[in-house]
Amino acid sequence: MPSHRPHEVFNQPPPMTGRNLYTADTALRDAAGWTGAGWVAETATELGERLSTAATASAAEAAHRHPPVLRTHDRVGNRVDEVDFHPAWHRFMDLAVGYGVHASPWRDPRPGAHAARAVLFSLLAQVEPGHGCPMSMTYASVPALRAAPELAARWTPKITSGVYDPGLRPMADKAGVLLGMAMTERQGGSDVRANTTTATPTATGEYLLRGHKWFCSAPMSDAFLVLAQAPGGLSCFLLPRVLPDGTRNAIRFQRLKDKLGNRSNASAEPEFHDAVAHLVGEEGRGVRTIIEMVNHTRLDCVIATAAGMRQSAAEAVWHTRHRSAFGRRLVDQPLMTRVLADLCVESEAATVTMMRLAAAYDDPAQAAFRRLATAVAKYWVCKRGPGHAAEALECLGGNGYIEDFPLARRYREQPLMSIWEGSGNVICLDVLRAVQTAPESLDAFFAELDTTRGTDQHLDAHTDRLRDRFTGTVAPGDARRVTEDMALALQASLLWRYAPEPVARGFVAARLAAGRGLVYGDLPSDVDAAAVVDRYLPE
Repeated sequence: MPSHRPHEVFNQPPPMTGRNLYTADTALRDAAGWTGAGWVAETATELGERLSTAATASAAEAAHRHPPVLRTHDRVGNRVDEVDFHPAWHRFMDLAVGYGVHASPWRDPRPGAHAARAVLFSLLAQVEPGHGCPMSMTYASVPALRAAPELAARWTPKITSGVYDPGLRPMADKAGVLLGMAMTERQGGSDVRANTTTATPTATGEYLLRGHKWFCSAPMSDAFLVLAQAPGGLSCFLLPRVLPDGTRNAIRFQRLKDKLGNRSNASAEPEFHDAVAHLVGEEGRGVRTIIEMVNHTRLDCVIATAAGMRQSAAEAVWHTRHRSAFGRRLVDQPLMTRVLADLCVESEAATVTMMRLAAAYDDPAQAAFRRLATAVAKYWVCKRGPGHAAEALECLGGNGYIEDFPLARRYREQPLMSIWEGSGNVICLDVLRAVQTAPESLDAFFAELDTTRGTDQHLDAHTDRLRDRFTGTVAPGDARRVTEDMALALQASLLWRYAPEPVARGFVAARLAAGRGLVYGDLPSDVDAAAVVDRYLPE
């Protein structure tokens, strides 16, 4: 009888589980120290261990393979407009809220609080990025709500609670609440002043909203910050999901978006039929009010992209260390080593950028720097995300393209961050706007670069050219190149300050020096690529 023994599988890497996401990340641990958030180490180590298990990886996959489902009616025809999620989604939501990713800097505003949150958020976003949306929305809602002190006094204690309490009930009956956002409409997109949703004041001081939104982030939330046209102009409102008497507000979800990525999270198209809302700030100052929320979510776009880069490069290094070809490990093949090192350099540049930016939110004196640096970093780091994921995926070969491996999911996720909260052109024009309306922000930006003046001739020459660009008015058509140059200068300066010499020199040589390459792997031969890879993911 013929033997039917199964074919032996060898030379295939095991899943990358069992490695603590925090303790294995040298760059992140270092950054927690130099941002003043070193006190988060014990918590981050605990979370990093919980996120490293095979069960957590399986839950992340399940959350994306079983996306949320909209139920518009119950079985007897009553309108309910509820979104049902897979249990894996709730697992990550409970974990994130429990670790304070949604609101810890507001609950415990000690030095380094925003940087510490960035550490924890980045760990979670490496494993399951979809739940980061409601975490970010809720985190960013608090500074916007402060424009309405009475509303803030009622809602902030529930927002900052450490309890995940899903389900549609009045805010007063819940142990904790989450907030979403609904700004854009079909006819306007980023041009929110083209919004047509109306807000009619009532005798009780509330407003009735009538209209629609094209994107509503996190429709399962307990309330939303929305923009609508009041008698005094475009204004910001808090729109509760359930009214104090227990009745559901007049919000109707038409459908959930069928998205390229971010599939574990729900995004909806709502209509408002005289939905009750509360004014936040003054009538006619809606954009100025909600911009506080937007800036904090732009910070989170940078954090989430950097987290994705970390996952992508780590998976690539892990795979090539466990896979052999042509007589030796892939990681030891010279060309592969340079590609991996370049991916690691890009990831570390994103990590130091996100942490420096988060630290600026801890210090009111750095408001001018963060005004400009947030937009610069949001554009460039998020723009680099998709290409970085694609190159890392290629390191896995055909396996990278298979849904059983995490990088296919990551590849679909990364473009979201460059679109959400302002796509490339919107952000670059905002950079020019910041320079024109708040020139002190440009002074603060160059002061940051001057901290490493004289360290590297390529960086100095690049910074000088950049400074010359601002001696006159930068044309809108040049906004992308100028923003890119600003971002590269900032990242190079930060790497020379906080990273080992091979990382900083490799970054500058491949991105600022004359004849720089356009693809990953173009590091100079005198850069110790193996040392860069070993730092990134210690053996």
